[in-house]
Amino acid sequence: MPGIPSNNQEYAVQTIDMRVDYGKFVAVNELCLNVPRGEIYGLIGPNGAGKTSSFKVLATLMEPTYGDVFIGGIDISLHPEEARKHLGYMPDLAPIATDLKVWEFLDLFASAHGLNRTDRRSRIEECLNKVSLNDKREEFCKSLSRGMMQRLVLAKTLIHRPSLFLLDEPASGMDPVSRQALRNTVRELANEGAAVLLSSHILSELEDMCTMVGMMSKGILVDSGKISDVISRRSSEERNLVISSLGNPMPLYEFLNNKNGINQIITSNEDIIFTFKGKDNEQAHLLKEIIEAGFLIKELQERKKSIEQILLEIDSNTTIQEQEQNQ
Repeated sequence: MPGIPSNNQEYAVQTIDMRVDYGKFVAVNELCLNVPRGEIYGLIGPNGAGKTSSFKVLATLMEPTYGDVFIGGIDISLHPEEARKHLGYMPDLAPIATDLKVWEFLDLFASAHGLNRTDRRSRIEECLNKVSLNDKREEFCKSLSRGMMQRLVLAKTLIHRPSLFLLDEPASGMDPVSRQALRNTVRELANEGAAVLLSSHILSELEDMCTMVGMMSKGILVDSGKISDVISRRSSEERNLVISSLGNPMPLYEFLNNKNGINQIITSNEDIIFTFKGKDNEQAHLLKEIIEAGFLIKELQERKKSIEQILLEIDSNTTIQEQEQNQ
């Protein structure tokens, strides 16, 4: 758009060295975040990691202490009003005017976004259908359950067709059916070319829903990228391997117990379970040694770490480093 300075238009969100301080406390430390269009990006971390502060800056609700932030290529410090046209923000525990009917609540926001009366009516119906609340349109908001209120706030967030969605704990209070509907809606938005940036404490759901992930600890973005790439990077140092053998596993147990890089070795029926420190070529060489030694192997499995395991390890390592620096 003429007159609006833009950064890389490929990204729905870009932050460059974004920092948020509360007095002497650093909540977000030089965050460099790149979220391409069409991606579902999960920003995860324990309480106090800096997620909510990051969301508030991206939603133009607060200014960063320093750093640059671009929404759809628009510098939000120079053109916040223009940036807001491109984003929809769903905060955790968003307030709802309970004395309004469901359709009136959405009509209020549709009007605020400049939709005319005809467009408002069709858009409200469309958004209610997306979140499966059309049968509640004439109900007062105060009669809705917690999960239904979350779905209503999501419908409000959709109303002006933003290209970036900021969803902070969107599944909070939702039952399993509503969570499945949320996943479907988020995937539809990404397929339509929007970017979805969300946070949640339900890491298993994020792992299932997201295409990309960013891991924060103590205000620092420790790792970011495609989920498979992050898991691969964080699992490469120590792998969890399971070897299924034919017959008595004890001879293979004794063989592996004398190998360097193998720890926590146990047997379970015909399986040998152990951790292995080594790269892909070293793992392949280990398997070659086992076969050349005459052991009959049915299967070798590598159990990848979950996002939750990796996050716990990252947060633990960050805490240890802080303690060492303070000594």
